[in-house]
Amino acid sequence: MVDAKRFRVLLEEERDRKVALLRALLGDITSVNVARQDANVDDEHDPEGSTIAFELSQASALMEQSRVGLEQIEAALLRIAKGSYGLCAVCGKPIAEGRLEARPWTPYCIEHASGQS
Repeated sequence: MVDAKRFRVLLEEERDRKVALLRALLGDITSVNVARQDANVDDEHDPEGSTIAFELSQASALMEQSRVGLEQIEAALLRIAKGSYGLCAVCGKPIAEGRLEARPWTPYCIEHASGQS
């Protein structure tokens, strides 16, 4: 049986990192947008415009990835609370502890993981 307490600690630590990252990214995006509002920026003709647009795009993509990761972590914490953590959501068999070490938020055993987690 999986040591759910240990994995809960790992998941809570990862959740804290994701929340901090989301806050930082939101702050970065907000500050760039505020700066752009005060400037006459034409992304097409301004030599820095494309760089700023690229950085905003990257930050937005990282935010989305972090949001998805946070949702996966919250779902794993809910499975711990319900007593189903460490069991595959497809077949119900135990997920190998090594897999949980690598991806503690996964709801799938290695057999059912392809393309899902």
